[in-house]
Amino acid sequence: MTALARSAHDLLVRLGVPPSSLEPASPGGGLVSRSPIDGQPLATVAAATPADATAAVAAAHAAFAAWRMVPAPRRGELVRLLGEELRAHKDDLAALVTLEAGKVVSEGLGEVQEMIDICDFAVGLSRQLCGLTIATERREHRMMETWHPLGVVAIISAFNFPVAVWAWNAALALVCGDPIVWKPSEKTPLTALATHALLGRALARFGDAPAGLAQLVVGGADAGAALVDDPRVALVSATGSTAMGRAVAPRLAARFARALLELGGNNGAIVCPSADVDLTVRAVAFAAMGTAGQRCTTLRRLFVHDEVYDALVPRLVRAYASVAVGDPRAPGTLVGPLIDARAADAMAAALAEARAAGGVVHGGEVVAVPGCDGGRYVRPALVELPGQVGPMLRETFAPILYVVRYRDLDEAIALHNATSHGLSSSIFTRDLGEAERFLSASGSDCGIANVNLGPSGAEIGGAFGGEKDTGGGRESGSDSWRAYMRRATNTINYGRALPLAQGVKFDVG
Repeated sequence: MTALARSAHDLLVRLGVPPSSLEPASPGGGLVSRSPIDGQPLATVAAATPADATAAVAAAHAAFAAWRMVPAPRRGELVRLLGEELRAHKDDLAALVTLEAGKVVSEGLGEVQEMIDICDFAVGLSRQLCGLTIATERREHRMMETWHPLGVVAIISAFNFPVAVWAWNAALALVCGDPIVWKPSEKTPLTALATHALLGRALARFGDAPAGLAQLVVGGADAGAALVDDPRVALVSATGSTAMGRAVAPRLAARFARALLELGGNNGAIVCPSADVDLTVRAVAFAAMGTAGQRCTTLRRLFVHDEVYDALVPRLVRAYASVAVGDPRAPGTLVGPLIDARAADAMAAALAEARAAGGVVHGGEVVAVPGCDGGRYVRPALVELPGQVGPMLRETFAPILYVVRYRDLDEAIALHNATSHGLSSSIFTRDLGEAERFLSASGSDCGIANVNLGPSGAEIGGAFGGEKDTGGGRESGSDSWRAYMRRATNTINYGRALPLAQGVKFDVG
């Protein structure tokens, strides 16, 4: 057992994961979790089959009959207890995120804090699941809408936020009265086991939740497909690539199930002549290099006005050359490893294509990290391109920032919107008119549009999601809870007459 594997084992034990969970069901039949820090195995986990996924849905569906009748504030108590468990075990769970997903220490801690924050949000929400009273044209009638639990919610999550995105969905689904079935990324099964163990502690403290309320299915694509196709699953919330979304959406539509899709993002930012250059450098550096470029909201395209290009871009080039790349556990490291060799190969291929298109590449070289020989460490790359061409029009899940000059804001907005994704966006300006134009209907076409900050780092209070090839789903805050419930419009006649709407007459007798 390597030192990292031993550390992971110790963390899992402290988080309440039974050692038996790390035993494969049969020789060669398990999922191997590898740390991106050194590429070595951390543990082997039994892989669920499609039959296991079906059984998990059956258990959750049986729990739905009881859970939907529990008062919403009482359901909120379960989520409050989950938040307490996360607070008590924040450091250990964050350390496991670092080991299995490769995030630097502060980002691992930040991800668990995001889980805590969404629990707080959902607890308050449990007393605010309210509909409208609607004006009616009929005398002595009252019209209103009510919201009811929807049913089993399947959560399919990705490696880059291995636990936070589950929490966005799980916290809201549970307070809305829905059982949950979670299929985590095959690359991060250990963080899922640990999180599920913490939820198990919360359930034990809660005391009377129905059996089967929360299920974990650690398996491959075939297990995920079983969740997508099961008619008892009312909503599938899936985070991943646009290709995954295109495969999932038609199957859900075929059975009229709900889809909440959080897919890719080729996010852009516009830098105007009035931009605060110091602020812009800091914001762009984090947005483009944070999480080693492996966020769906990572900044990948930067449009810089001619007047500020020569002041801004050389400073960014220096930042890229000096940023600390290395073991994510080491103090001072800002950029950790890519998740695996496939990600590193995709980055190298995109940079080669950019060079062939006339791009000037700064950075992008492999970085040797002592003691982490099997990890894929690459210096983030800044690429100056003559125009928005080639790989700039596609999402590469790696720390590559493409930079293009522009002369007119209309031109910049057109370039910004000329990609298939529509997740997150930014403008850097001190001109109120430019800011408002970017946020208007004729500005950014993304689900998230920011002014004087980068496109990444969303808070849980706002709805998260995007348009076009990003899938159109919304998770986390605002009124995203409505996706997890069904709406009924109710009209009550408390009089003796029977007036019909629109003045229709139908008198009998």
